[in-house]
Amino acid sequence: MLKHRVIPSLLVGHSGLVKTTRFKNPVYVGDPINAIRIFNDKEVDELILLDIVASKVNRQPNYRIIEDVAGECFMPLAYGGGIRNLDQASRIFALGVEKVCLQTGWLEDPSLITRIAERFGSQSVIASIDVKKDWLNRPKLYSAGRSKILQIPWLDMLQRLVDAGAGEVLLNSVDKDGTLSGPDLEIIKQASQALPIPLIACGGVGSLPDIRAAVNAGANAVAVGAFFVFYGPHRAVLITYPNYHDLESLLETT
Repeated sequence: MLKHRVIPSLLVGHSGLVKTTRFKNPVYVGDPINAIRIFNDKEVDELILLDIVASKVNRQPNYRIIEDVAGECFMPLAYGGGIRNLDQASRIFALGVEKVCLQTGWLEDPSLITRIAERFGSQSVIASIDVKKDWLNRPKLYSAGRSKILQIPWLDMLQRLVDAGAGEVLLNSVDKDGTLSGPDLEIIKQASQALPIPLIACGGVGSLPDIRAAVNAGANAVAVGAFFVFYGPHRAVLITYPNYHDLESLLETT
């Protein structure tokens, strides 16, 4: 197994799988089950599925989709979106999901991480942080559910998540999302230096060297969206994943 994980990150919208750019303009990319089957064939080690609508419209997780995807997945699955209490998390774990990914839920109630971690273990909880640059190009904590920048210092929040019991942190650069322009290496570096737990970096990967750059900046794992679902200058939908030997060669020098 590779020392550093490379994780496909799939987004669920109103009509199926979508891909956003800077958290806006979702483009339909297909049916979740078809994508899962492709990733099964490519022997992906882990997968993240995020419902980007649930928290915004204040609805529960879509348990039917979760059950269908978990039943099809041959790899460990993390799910996020609409999780606001322990009962919802418990139901998701019962469907076969290994980890829950929380953002709006812990912003509203930081003790949610603690309660889930105490029941199921810290390894089952990923705390998600979105960072967006303000007009002065300063990184700020961003709430995807509320679509607004928050005034809580984002680096301070990392320690709060550790203290609450999170097992991993998913760090997403809003300004890099879907751009294929390379990850924000500076925020990855800052986060990795502040965290004693694994960091999953997400946003901006547009090439295999970008994955290596994120790892070199301090990421323990790299979550990848657009690079694994689009191909070519016209962004035609093509779901893919590097073979193991390419990843092994890519990451062996990190």
